[in-house]
Amino acid sequence: MRNSHVWKTRTPEGERREVRAEKFGKKWRIQAKAQSDPMWTYYDAPLLEDLLDLHGVLWRKYQRKHLSYEDVQAVEKLITDAGGEIPQYD
Repeated sequence: MRNSHVWKTRTPEGERREVRAEKFGKKWRIQAKAQSDPMWTYYDAPLLEDLLDLHGVLWRKYQRKHLSYEDVQAVEKLITDAGGEIPQYD
């Protein structure tokens, strides 16, 4: 079963950037595209910033009971593997 999440951010230059994260099986696939980019960029090793944003998206969905905690834990592992710290929410 596919598990897709999409969010938008802005680059430091102010350009809009869309990020998509999809879980298929037990593997996360993250892609991003800035407004001026002609094609999507697929990441083998996702950016830590994208992983932290994904964690926030998943955490909010988990709080509303729209997502299992295992998905949140899987992204937390990716964050720690990338050298980041898991954010704490109130």
